[in-house]
Amino acid sequence: MKALRKYMDKVKPQFMPGGRLQKLQSVYDGMETFLFTPNTTSQSGAHIHDGNDLKRTMITVVVALLPCLLFAMYNIGYQHYLAIGQAGVSFWSMFFYGLVAMLPCIVVSYAVGLGIEFIGAQIHHKEIQEGFLVSGILIPLIVPINTPLWMVAVATAFAVIFAKEVFGGTGMNIFNVALVTRAFLFFAYPSHMSGDKAFVKTDTAFGLGDGTVSDAFTGATPLGQIATHVGDTLQLNNVVGEPISTCDAFMGLIAGSPGETSMVAILIGAAILLLTGVASWRIMCSVFVGGLAMGALVHAFATPTYAASLLDPLSQLCYGGFAFAAVFMATDPVTGARTHIGQYVYGFLIGVFAILIRVYNGGYPEGAMLAILLMNAFAPLIDHCVVSFNIKRRLSRVAAK
Repeated sequence: MKALRKYMDKVKPQFMPGGRLQKLQSVYDGMETFLFTPNTTSQSGAHIHDGNDLKRTMITVVVALLPCLLFAMYNIGYQHYLAIGQAGVSFWSMFFYGLVAMLPCIVVSYAVGLGIEFIGAQIHHKEIQEGFLVSGILIPLIVPINTPLWMVAVATAFAVIFAKEVFGGTGMNIFNVALVTRAFLFFAYPSHMSGDKAFVKTDTAFGLGDGTVSDAFTGATPLGQIATHVGDTLQLNNVVGEPISTCDAFMGLIAGSPGETSMVAILIGAAILLLTGVASWRIMCSVFVGGLAMGALVHAFATPTYAASLLDPLSQLCYGGFAFAAVFMATDPVTGARTHIGQYVYGFLIGVFAILIRVYNGGYPEGAMLAILLMNAFAPLIDHCVVSFNIKRRLSRVAAK
């Protein structure tokens, strides 16, 4: 590290005003602050001195996402080999298949998103922001594995430009960038975001996983099966028609967006975020409470007309992207509520609306995305109401004295 520090100091003058690479000063600054904690300190005023900064906070979130990412790679391979009737292959065969299948999407996401941010920083002579460190890995985890790479590129560019940069960049956006990417894909290319062929990769990945798809194959996710369900009983099956057990759903051995299937991996990530203090436990817990409350309510009035209402409240949390959204999306500190009471309200309503949309709107089998984007828009209003209430309460106390 000392050698790297010396090298960075040696080339630094070339990126400063007057140097031959001065136009790339923001690029150098971004790399330097990514590798090393800035050694500048405040000279006046009241400031908090801490070795942690936005980059390290974002890296903590990325670390929390690693369990979901690693399991996603395994599950992509597991679903593929299950679909072609080779479920008995080794763990590493499944994992490496998922790795090479998912890697292109990760590369495209980061290349497009960071590329736009680098260009924007150079044009406006501003520091490169770090927010896309998280968005860049969230996007591949929440889009179906078979989404064409050019669609991922277009949606990522749209989200970065119109959901973040036009608002002023990292920390100024009102909508979650990764969710805007998914929403753009969902409404612009709906056929690639749902159906039997979207969530299970059946062709080879760079020569790996050659085989013939089973005649019994269906790539529909559990929520996809529910959306087309007819009858009084609800039986969910895996990609080759075998019943899905509660253990399978909890572990994540089901079809779905790569990072959203495993409750175990999501809970590990949640523990990391809570122990490091990066995410708000108030929002996270409130989302689950709201989801359970609404799940219990709709289940109490279950009817075959709305097949999703036949799911018990705990199953509502295990299927789809509800848990992933509660842990990694709703807790976004930029787009969520910031007052303590507001965080309870914000999280609870996300949970309520997510289940409400899932159950009663047949056009959207997954409601977490729309619920969070809706509450992103109302988060400032919620905080405003909480602050206004506190001001009135304190003024009434002063008047009483």
